[in-house]
Amino acid sequence: MSMDIDLKSLNESQLRDLSSRLLDELNRKQNDEERYQNEIVKRDNTIAHLSLRNEQLTHELAILKRHKFDRSSEQTGSTQLRLLDEAVNEDVCTIELELEQNTRDLGQQPRTKQVAKRQALPAHLPRKIVRHDPESTECRCGCQMVHMGDDISEKLDYEPGQFSVEQHVRSKWACRQCETVVQKPVDAHVIDKGIPTTNLLAHVLVSKYADHQPLYRQQQIYQRAGVDLPRTTLSEWVGRCGYEIAPLVEALRASLLAQPILHADETPVNMLEPGSKKAKKAYVWAYATPSWCSTQAVVYDFQPSRAGESSRLFLEGWQGYLVCDDYTGYKAGFGLGMTEVACWAHARRKFHELQVNHASPIADKAMGLIGSLYTIEREAADLSPDERYALRQTQAKPILERLHDWLIREREGLPDSGRSARAIDYTLKRWLALKRYLDDGAIPIDNNWIENQIRPWALGRKNWLFAGSLRSGQRAANIMTLIQSAKINGLDPQRYLKEVLERLPTAKQSDLEGLLPHNWRSRV
Repeated sequence: MSMDIDLKSLNESQLRDLSSRLLDELNRKQNDEERYQNEIVKRDNTIAHLSLRNEQLTHELAILKRHKFDRSSEQTGSTQLRLLDEAVNEDVCTIELELEQNTRDLGQQPRTKQVAKRQALPAHLPRKIVRHDPESTECRCGCQMVHMGDDISEKLDYEPGQFSVEQHVRSKWACRQCETVVQKPVDAHVIDKGIPTTNLLAHVLVSKYADHQPLYRQQQIYQRAGVDLPRTTLSEWVGRCGYEIAPLVEALRASLLAQPILHADETPVNMLEPGSKKAKKAYVWAYATPSWCSTQAVVYDFQPSRAGESSRLFLEGWQGYLVCDDYTGYKAGFGLGMTEVACWAHARRKFHELQVNHASPIADKAMGLIGSLYTIEREAADLSPDERYALRQTQAKPILERLHDWLIREREGLPDSGRSARAIDYTLKRWLALKRYLDDGAIPIDNNWIENQIRPWALGRKNWLFAGSLRSGQRAANIMTLIQSAKINGLDPQRYLKEVLERLPTAKQSDLEGLLPHNWRSRV
């Protein structure tokens, strides 16, 4: 603002107006300065965070590479070390990708990675030509362009039982008048300049995580088909895919946490430190929406322990009904807005064990009454939540009241150390949580649904081994999340992954919601 003003010529009103404008200008400049300083602090914090993260990644990468190139580990053919080598190779690829991205975020140029010369794909494989021609071969000057040749690249494709080669032919056209050359650009791909089609990548992922085929077995299968795909190459593909789908899994997690009712469970898996000979126990935590929820989703979370903090971090900020077993790790969340729903299958199991092992009359009657509750649930399976709620109130509630009164009477005459007393105590101790499914017709009676979703991990335990970090376990959890969520939505996992991997390289953050399995059904 110019200060060339004769103040003496101004009246009182004009002076007040000038003073107000000067004050506004001063406040604006102060706000701009404060905003500028905040941006500098934010940028410096980001740089410090990325620099520290890069140091951590570089250190982790050095450890993994030391294992990778340790000749002694290569000389042994044990299955455990083969599986660890696969996990290490996948981790190396993922860390290098994260380092590249962090380096770009710091405004630096990533180090150029030397890429081994690609070997020609086997000549005996059938070829399918895919042409990529420009939309128009007419030049801006009005002349018709002349076809001056093609650039040909080949990608390896796989349909069940047979490899084939996609020949991508990108024609080049030139204008003789103005020497302009046009050619359709290369489509974005999950693995830039790589040989696999997204169909082959999807097959490798599904074979490993759904069909329980480790990469070294897949390598042997492919060799019998006349194609040599080294395990290191397959590992890099898995690592890259795991890195690329992470934002999609995070979007699925946000969608899951928007639901008012969730299941939760956990199961142990093996983890081995590079250089160690003894596996230790880690855990996969599973969270899912009820089987009748319109949003069908299951999300797996890999953690190095069974500590309750793992569940609290995943569910942080979420408030709703949590259907779970009696594990104490969930208890802290029930004081933070979550409501516990106990599992009747677990309560029934206590009496079933008593019935099978000790022929107990108490167990017989308890099993009969609990069985009546499940008969009602089978009748209510196809009802709406409101109809299910009404049926439970009229039929299940009286049975629960009868069961509760009977259990209290039976418990009075039993010694505390007896097996019957322990079965009854388990049920009475959790009675409020066990009867909570009566409150809402959308709440399931038990946790069996999530136990079914966690079963693939139990089946694949012997075929998986994770390196001693969260990275390899969480990558597997991410891939398994998409595969299992696709299954429960009635999708073919390979077809779903194939099409998702095609779209991810060009997808924006706003596109991710439409790529989730429960939103994909209308598109296939």
